[in-house]
Amino acid sequence: MVVGVLISGGGTNLQAIIDNQKNIGIDVSVVISSNENAFGLTRARNSGIDSFFENDEKKIIEILKNYKVDLVVLAGYLKIISKDFVDSFKIINVHPSLIPSFCGKGFYGKKVHQAVLDYGVKVTGATVHFVDYGADTGAIIRQKVVEVSDFDTVETLSKKVLKIEHEILIESIKLIKDDKLRLDGRKVYESIN
Repeated sequence: MVVGVLISGGGTNLQAIIDNQKNIGIDVSVVISSNENAFGLTRARNSGIDSFFENDEKKIIEILKNYKVDLVVLAGYLKIISKDFVDSFKIINVHPSLIPSFCGKGFYGKKVHQAVLDYGVKVTGATVHFVDYGADTGAIIRQKVVEVSDFDTVETLSKKVLKIEHEILIESIKLIKDDKLRLDGRKVYESIN
């Protein structure tokens, strides 16, 4: 399965995918960043993966089609994509909260963790979901929970959540690659065969 990854920042989720691509039987063929200075571009180049800085969505779609991408992974990609983009590919996203909490427009990165701490919730986590026409509204593939301690800061919470983001992102990609998911409305079922 050929995978294209879209990023905007450091690319730690990208690195987790790169490190596991042989284990799960995928080929990360292209990385595209909306940020010219994203360290994720360096990670891609260091791994011999073609990488691009691009903000024009039509050009991004064209690049992904040229690489014959089967799955697009939004891994810390900070732009909302259009209906045309969603209709062109199978796309998943990883989000640093338990959707439907602390998600949608304006909720990304450290802003999510600050909102979690400000609200005083006792658990948070990460979600991998299919991308649909809304912001963080697609059907949920995987979620994992972490406890929020009284002593957590944005930084400590971010590290805890990032660790499980990597885990559920790899699990989700493998399930898709192995054709083990069935979508029924908003529900995603894992098949056993």
